[in-house]
Amino acid sequence: MGTLTKVISGFGRRRTRLLLWAKYSTASVVATVLSQGAFALCYWFGTTALVASLVAWVTGTVPSYLINRRWTWGHRGPAGRDLLPYAIIVVTSAVLAAIVTTVTDRLVQDRVDSHVWQTVLVSGSYLGTYGVLFILKFVLFDRYVFANRAGSLPEDEAEPTAARTPAAR
Repeated sequence: MGTLTKVISGFGRRRTRLLLWAKYSTASVVATVLSQGAFALCYWFGTTALVASLVAWVTGTVPSYLINRRWTWGHRGPAGRDLLPYAIIVVTSAVLAAIVTTVTDRLVQDRVDSHVWQTVLVSGSYLGTYGVLFILKFVLFDRYVFANRAGSLPEDEAEPTAARTPAAR
C-alpha cells in the first residue's frame, strides 16, 4: 500500500471516528436534556434526590440506548449481546449519580436556605456526574457494547469485503 493510500485511508478512519463521536454526543445531549429536566422537576416538587435520580435515569436511558444502538453504532434488529453490558454500564452510572446527588442534597439542606439554589446545586451535581462519565461511557460503548464483530464501522457504513478488495484478474 502506497504512502498516499495510507494517508487517504487514515483520513477516512478519522472522519468515521469523528462522525461516531458526533452522533454519540448528539444522543447524549438528547438524553441529558430529558433526564436533567426530569431530575429538576422531581427534585423541585419535593422528591428525594435518590428518587429524582432514578426517575431521571429511566427518562434518559431508554432514548439513549435506542438512539445509540440504532443511529450511532448502526445496529439493527432485536437487542442481542449488547443489552447486558449496556445495562451494567448505565446502572453503574445511575448508582454513582444517586450517591453524588444524595450527598450533595444532604450538604445543601443544612447550608442553603433557598429551594431554588438547592435545586440548582443538586441538579448540577447530577449533570456533573454524567459529564465526568461521558468519555468513559463512549469508550466502553464503542469497545465492548456496540463493537462490531467484523470491524469498527457501523453496519450501515461497513463495506463488504468484495467491495474493499480489488478483483484479481
